[in-house]
Amino acid sequence: MAELVFFSGTMDCGKSTLALQMHHNHAARGRDGVLFTRHDRAGSATISSRLGLQRRADEVDDTTDFWAEVVTRRTRGRPVDYLIADEAQFYTAAQVEQLARVVDELSADVFAFGITTDFRARLFPGSQRLVELADRVEVLQVRALCWCGSRATHNARTVDGVMVVEGDQVVVGDVGATSGEVAYEVLCRRHHVRRMTARVARATGPSAQTLLFDEDGDGDR
Repeated sequence: MAELVFFSGTMDCGKSTLALQMHHNHAARGRDGVLFTRHDRAGSATISSRLGLQRRADEVDDTTDFWAEVVTRRTRGRPVDYLIADEAQFYTAAQVEQLARVVDELSADVFAFGITTDFRARLFPGSQRLVELADRVEVLQVRALCWCGSRATHNARTVDGVMVVEGDQVVVGDVGATSGEVAYEVLCRRHHVRRMTARVARATGPSAQTLLFDEDGDGDR
């Protein structure tokens, strides 16, 4: 029985790594699959993992019709047993509905991967529709960590290490962006609410070099 499965989590929890691993496992058993992505940090038409894995994929844009993509390939003789849909948070709600139709009417599995909320802790339209329609929603078990060591649950957008809460919902960036560029950081809810990124925490916290100790116990420092 074909399924629509949404694998979700924050940045740094291994979504794209799992997407590539799942494609490898299914292809190794003789199944035919098609890879899709949108706005990958490595560039157009690429699924990339922070572990260094990369694979070519079809780039999704607002005109992509997943139903037509599968029907066209099958008409040309490809079985298309499954789809890997990475960065699915950037898909439109209508495209998610197309994926559900592919599952229900063409009996192809769809494995979608994406983050659930944006830098403002608001649902992406694609992720929202996936949560509403998916047969299963799987939260990835690899835990991304906030700078404080707690489990990271929120994605923050930063410029020069300072969290920003206004701007377009989709701005491509990565955790390693250079000075002045948009970057992203995962935070726990507490520090996301406080807008306390790792750089801000370092700037406001006590420094080991500035602490004074009474080494001989005589009251002098």
